[in-house]
Amino acid sequence: MSDKARSHVVDTVSQPEGLRDTASLLASRICHDLISPIGAISNGMELLMMSGLPPSPELSLIEESIANANARVRLFRLAFGVASGGQRMARGDIVKLLSDCYGTGRIQVIWEPTSDVSRMEAKIALLAVLCLEVTLPAGGKIVLRCDRGQWQMQAYGSKIRFDPATWNLLINPAVDASDLQPSQVQFILLRDALAQLGKTALAGHSDSAVSLRYEF
Repeated sequence: MSDKARSHVVDTVSQPEGLRDTASLLASRICHDLISPIGAISNGMELLMMSGLPPSPELSLIEESIANANARVRLFRLAFGVASGGQRMARGDIVKLLSDCYGTGRIQVIWEPTSDVSRMEAKIALLAVLCLEVTLPAGGKIVLRCDRGQWQMQAYGSKIRFDPATWNLLINPAVDASDLQPSQVQFILLRDALAQLGKTALAGHSDSAVSLRYEF
């Protein structure tokens, strides 16, 4: 990564709370504005198919890419955007979002909590999913459980990539983040979201699994 790009990421991480809130507003705005044109493209594809355009591998690829982009933007909007304390997320909506994002990929995400959760609780859980998916370069399964505010998550796979330095960014607020990569920003965002609640996370790993625990 270039020095300029690294400087931008580090400056974002070291910003005071008010500016980080502004960054969340920016993420919400970008995702909101992207959802509409992606939806319009999707509607256009449906009209083309209804007009009698014969199916083809090219059209299938476009259709799949549109669906993936739409799901990923909605995931980022929830994970990176603003979370108001009074908002709630229905379990069914979260399960559908995870299915849309991961249903056809190499990583399967299983949401076991049976009740609805707060918007902030969902935000933190999805940030955790983004952290755990990094540990599964060859694919695998991520399972999320919650028992009376105690969140426990495991990532299982045939190949585990666990970088202690990266996970220390999440666990230890004093760790230097000067080498943070853009693909790792979810670790800092998860740490900051938990810190707002006065909480921290615990993580561990074996040859075939990674675990993450925190209290909400």
